[in-house]
Amino acid sequence: MSGKLNEDPGLDEQRFAEEPERNGMFGSTGRRFDEMRDELHSRSWEDDMNSLKQFYPFDKERKGAGVAMETASTAVDLLHWRDVKRSGLLFGSVLLLLFSLTQFSVVSVGAYLALATLSASISFRVYKSVLQAVQKTDEGHPFKAYLEMEIALSPEQISKYVDKTQLYVNYTLRELRRLFLVQDLVDSIKFAVLMWLLTYVGAIFNGLTLLLLAVVSMFTMPVVYEKYQTQIDQYLGLVRTQVNSIMGK
Repeated sequence: MSGKLNEDPGLDEQRFAEEPERNGMFGSTGRRFDEMRDELHSRSWEDDMNSLKQFYPFDKERKGAGVAMETASTAVDLLHWRDVKRSGLLFGSVLLLLFSLTQFSVVSVGAYLALATLSASISFRVYKSVLQAVQKTDEGHPFKAYLEMEIALSPEQISKYVDKTQLYVNYTLRELRRLFLVQDLVDSIKFAVLMWLLTYVGAIFNGLTLLLLAVVSMFTMPVVYEKYQTQIDQYLGLVRTQVNSIMGK
């Protein structure tokens, strides 16, 4: 055995001679790790998020969800009369428009609204001009502030409204496809029953009358329910109990 170990005495020397070369080949490992560490520290949080967006491009969906939640919150505030002036102005304007459409055509209603607006603005313009001539003042155009106001939509606003519209349209199309192609048999049957009932409703009421009733209900029922929630829930519970007992038989 000792002969085998001493068979090549230069083997150990060769191995140790090659060791610096190995150290030279792998000796840069520490330097490479330092470079990688420095590179990781130099990268900012935005760089990491940008790299993740390439694999998880869900920002648009989250943005659409945020837009939908913002719109829903505004609608709830209007229907619950959080701001009485805004809700009253919107409710009165919609009612006036619908009542006008029940008596006149769309073209006539649009023409009358334009004439009413022009009559008010022209009368006020003439009144202010006469008043300035009598008082010998030079206040300028009475609508100067509004004429100089910027009313153009910015690209951000257009993108916001497009996102809202796209969200609602896509949701409606998906639901209609699901119902008409019978993805869920029960939901499609319910939808068919609803359409059948609407044929009888349409025979009694026209579209404008239904729209008028819907607007009145939207602006009154949430307030009434919020005020008398306890009593309404009690009666609804009784009705639900009776219906369940009948269905159980």
